[in-house]
Amino acid sequence: MEDINELIEQRIKKLNDLRDNQIDPYAGQFEPANSAADIIAAYSGSDKAALEANPVKVSLAGRIVAFRDFGKAAFAHIQDATGRIQIYVKKDALGEKFSLVKKLDIGDIVGVTGVLFRTKTDELTAEVSDFVFLSKALRPLPEKWHGLKDVETRYRQRYVDLIVNPEVKEAFAKRSAIIKAVRDYFEHKGFIEVETPMMHQIAGGAAARPFKTHHNALDIDLFLRIAPELYLKRLIVGGYERVFELNKNFRNEGISTKHNPEFTMLEFYMAYKDYNFLMTFTEELFAFIANKVLGTLKVPYGDQIIDLTPPWPRIPMIESLVSRGVPQEVVADPAKALEWAMQKKLDVKKTSSHAKVLDEIFKEFVEQHLVQPTFITDYPVELSPLAKRKKDNPELVERFELFICSREIANAFSELNDPIDQRQRFMSQVEAKAKGDEEAHEMDEDFVRALEYGMPPAAGEGIGIDRLVMLLTGAMSIRDVILFPQMKPEQN
Repeated sequence: MEDINELIEQRIKKLNDLRDNQIDPYAGQFEPANSAADIIAAYSGSDKAALEANPVKVSLAGRIVAFRDFGKAAFAHIQDATGRIQIYVKKDALGEKFSLVKKLDIGDIVGVTGVLFRTKTDELTAEVSDFVFLSKALRPLPEKWHGLKDVETRYRQRYVDLIVNPEVKEAFAKRSAIIKAVRDYFEHKGFIEVETPMMHQIAGGAAARPFKTHHNALDIDLFLRIAPELYLKRLIVGGYERVFELNKNFRNEGISTKHNPEFTMLEFYMAYKDYNFLMTFTEELFAFIANKVLGTLKVPYGDQIIDLTPPWPRIPMIESLVSRGVPQEVVADPAKALEWAMQKKLDVKKTSSHAKVLDEIFKEFVEQHLVQPTFITDYPVELSPLAKRKKDNPELVERFELFICSREIANAFSELNDPIDQRQRFMSQVEAKAKGDEEAHEMDEDFVRALEYGMPPAAGEGIGIDRLVMLLTGAMSIRDVILFPQMKPEQN
């Protein structure tokens, strides 16, 4: 196999030959009149005689992805954004310009004009009467152009991945359709789409470690947002009753098949609603998106079929622990819970609170079993510093998390609108941070001030768009649904 550098040198020689002959290998504007998909759709039923009787002139532009040279003629496949179509070039038709065909390589982008015909094997083909170089590719496509398989290379060089793996392109087109369906649903429900700051003076709205930056003119440290929640609720205070934002969040945490430090969230808030309403609303939203994008509520995922048909089970968090075999006394007694969790070698410390210990037990013993859509409800108040307490049990809050395929995909609650309670919760979080909890909230005086002006009862929810796309495209890793996922620096 030829060395990659030798192949590049050969292509650079062809590039220089073109320039020596006054041919621009990176020409300017070319306006194709047709696309590959349009041509195939319009003329796939036309037989050879019909095309000969009524010649169809076409022009299209795209990348050469296959090439067979027969001396005085050549066949190639050209790929544009819509698909592939075969082209045929021969010396008799192109004359002196046929010599340029010898300068073509797989990967080159060309514009062609020609007439449709059918080959002896009945393949719809454009016989080229003229062509122009639009971009000379200096690097060959990988693995003799049969596809890019190395996962890390696919993520680092997504541009190549999109060229050679059509299914990847289809997955990201589906992602776009999912986001459009989200917007359609919320606009239909009377929401207004808003934009809130991505740089915050206080990292709030979620339990996560932030990325830190510095603003030179103001000489202050800022944080890339971990969630837009506190700004969106300020808008509810200000009189907007239904708002949503499709937003980028940034969390300085580990990278895994479920986590990327930069990710996309849908976050929305509705005045005069509670978390019970949101569960039904969420079922309807997911059903709408699945029907719109896939045309079904039965979604294949790995060896499972995920059934999004409402209603979905609603299980209190404490009940879910007991149902998976966690002893009742462990759930009820902080000391026994800590001892039990440490015996199981969970990620807890002697200083961990009861709520934190229960959360780690849940992650280890319950989460993996939540394959079909399931709402886990009624979390300990310490785990939810922005949620409203349950009237019948003030140690718990009106909150749910939605799990599908053993992953959290949504988090929602009845919003806390009592400014005195909110201040106390912030103070508890400040104390937790002082004890070493890097994910605890800081005090946000302006948000408390906003609540003091009065916020109506409201319900809010965040949905992980990347994880939703994973579900609806069958992707096993979040990197498969993010065009340019975060990677370690490339080692040269």
